[in-house]
Parts: sequence; structure tokens; C-alpha cells
Amino acid sequence: MSLMTTSKLAPPDAFQPPSAEPGQIHLHLSEHEVVIRKNGVEFLSTRPVPLWAEVTVDLRPPSSQQPLRGNGVVVDCTGNPRTGYAISVLFLDLPLASGHHLHDLAVASAT
Repeated sequence: MSLMTTSKLAPPDAFQPPSAEPGQIHLHLSEHEVVIRKNGVEFLSTRPVPLWAEVTVDLRPPSSQQPLRGNGVVVDCTGNPRTGYAISVLFLDLPLASGHHLHDLAVASAT
């Protein structure tokens, strides 16, 4: 997931800083703010997220009331304070239904 093209990511006005609680990072993202992959997501942020940080991601697809929630780890964070940070999250242990949903979203976004 470290190969990214910023032209496929959301525009700079979509940057949303991650919310953090002590010891964990919780991200609330809409489908329009991310590039969806079969095993994770890529998105832009105004703040960096440490590599290997464990995160919880709530991905809100417009077609569903229920967010897709997954736990993952940050595998790439590149950028700077001026232009923002491109962050890649690899999901770990997704429930089977969520994994299928993520796969369907990834296939739909690739077309």
C-alpha cells in the first residue's frame, strides 16, 4: 500500500485530522475521503500519524447507514505540514462481512 498517487486522493480541503484518545487513534472517514483497497485505506490528513500506530477506522459509505469499522495499523505516512500527509492503513482481523463489504467497495472504486 505504500505506492500512492496523490491525484487519486481527496482534495486538500478534505483533510481531516485524526481524533485521538489516550493510547488509541480513532479515525472517522467518509468514502469520498479515502482510496479504498482490498486490505485497507489511504487518505490525507493535516497531521501525521506514527508508523505502526494501531488505529480504529469508521468508514461511512454513502449507501449505508452503518459505518464499516475496522482495526488496523498505519503502514505509511508521508508528507509535510504544508501539503499534508498521505496515510495508509492496513486492516487487521476484519470480520468476514466487513471484509466482503470492503472488497466490494474496492472493486467499485477501481472501475
